[in-house]
Amino acid sequence: MGSIQNNDCEPVGTYPQTGIDVLIIGTGLAGLTASIECIRKGHTVRVLERNADINTAGDMYFMGHSATKFFRHWPELSKEYDEISMKNAWIETFKHNGERMIPPLKVADRLRSAGMDPNTPPGTFQMRPLVYKMFVNQVEKLGVKVQFGKRVVDYWEDEERGKAGVVTDQGERFEADIVIAADGVGSKSQKLVGGQVRAMSSGRAMWRAAFPIHHLDKNPEVKEFFKMVGENGGEPIIRTWLGPGTYAMTLTRPGTCIWIMNHDVTGSEEENWNHTVEADEVLTNMDKGVGPTPWAPMFKELIKLTPPKTIINFELFWRNPQPSWASPCGRVVEIGDAAHSFLPASGNGATQAIEDAVSLASCLQIGGKENVPLSVRTHVRFRFIRCSCAQKLGFSNAELLQDTDWSKVKFDPKRAQPKLPSWVWGHDPESYAYANYHKMAETIKQGVPFDQVDSVPPNYPPGYKYEPWSIDQIMEDVRNGKPVDLGSGNWD
Repeated sequence: MGSIQNNDCEPVGTYPQTGIDVLIIGTGLAGLTASIECIRKGHTVRVLERNADINTAGDMYFMGHSATKFFRHWPELSKEYDEISMKNAWIETFKHNGERMIPPLKVADRLRSAGMDPNTPPGTFQMRPLVYKMFVNQVEKLGVKVQFGKRVVDYWEDEERGKAGVVTDQGERFEADIVIAADGVGSKSQKLVGGQVRAMSSGRAMWRAAFPIHHLDKNPEVKEFFKMVGENGGEPIIRTWLGPGTYAMTLTRPGTCIWIMNHDVTGSEEENWNHTVEADEVLTNMDKGVGPTPWAPMFKELIKLTPPKTIINFELFWRNPQPSWASPCGRVVEIGDAAHSFLPASGNGATQAIEDAVSLASCLQIGGKENVPLSVRTHVRFRFIRCSCAQKLGFSNAELLQDTDWSKVKFDPKRAQPKLPSWVWGHDPESYAYANYHKMAETIKQGVPFDQVDSVPPNYPPGYKYEPWSIDQIMEDVRNGKPVDLGSGNWD
């Protein structure tokens, strides 16, 4: 079996070659992270991507601290990430009608007021294009072979030969010692792994837009309102807007303006990051569902300045947690959205996808080529309960943002922001794998059910005991006016 490394920087070349041939399907954050981490851990990597290139477009998302700890092994990534990160960022909170509820504060001061260490934030909002380009550059530097235009339509495994593989829509066959399905929701791997996970319409969608900030020059009043703040007016600011059954965010940073808004479905949304609508459709529909008080005129003026073919209308689907992420013989494993999709309010989609990749690459290295199926199953045990809790936290956060108790916010600003608990951001998936691999693998060998393991410390809320849950159950509680029941343990 592979050696267990310490927590110091272990760059490429540190680990001996494992002889494990890895085939990765998809070039999202999960697939890109898996490719570079598998190479670092001594595995051989090939990547298939359905599109003609890697999609580096988009707006912003939250990158949790637990997802960036592995940068310590990649000095170039760490340096570039620091350069693209929003330093000295501010945050301000409004009601949806434009009434300011929490004045601009530096994020560090907001963390301090919430009783958190301002020097160790739970994570940061990042620009998706900048983060993706950073990862793509690293993949190219490593010489990873990415084959484009390969749409995978089927997955298979051969227990006797110890192989797994895929078939493309052109009838091509690829095989490896392990196939990592990082091809997102609706991955064709689900048929082999444990059946299709039914997608349920949430009745909600997100309008999202990112565009060059010079478009605000057309309206001086909007430009003034959404300006950057701080020293020399050059520090980025996130403005959150919370309303009945809805929430929105704007980000003003050097060169770029972004806005996103959660809304009732209009009939034109798709679960597709390339699907756009125009500003007039947003303006026609944004006041529906918010009651008698409409959205702030200033926000509407911002939408009017959004350039054509920029606003994505992304439908939000719910999917129940799926305990089975690996094929029967353990040669195909799902990571990222293929295994667990997240609501945007969770702030956990990108974070958990990266954690998956780091954990899996580590488990494969520890177990070695002769133990690939055991390593895969060990990894899944490390990840399932944690991700199930993070998914559920997303529903609780959505409820918090869409049903804010303003009478309490001025006394406790935490009531107007999502929970970002320490059990999420304080986790280190690599160190955790090295510290607990053998203990967790032993539970599998002994036939201990995954929800009855007590020999491995939890990487989910302390004191939590796993209970199966479903979207239907959560929605029934919401309809009856009950808060989302997170379950036992300390979730803060």
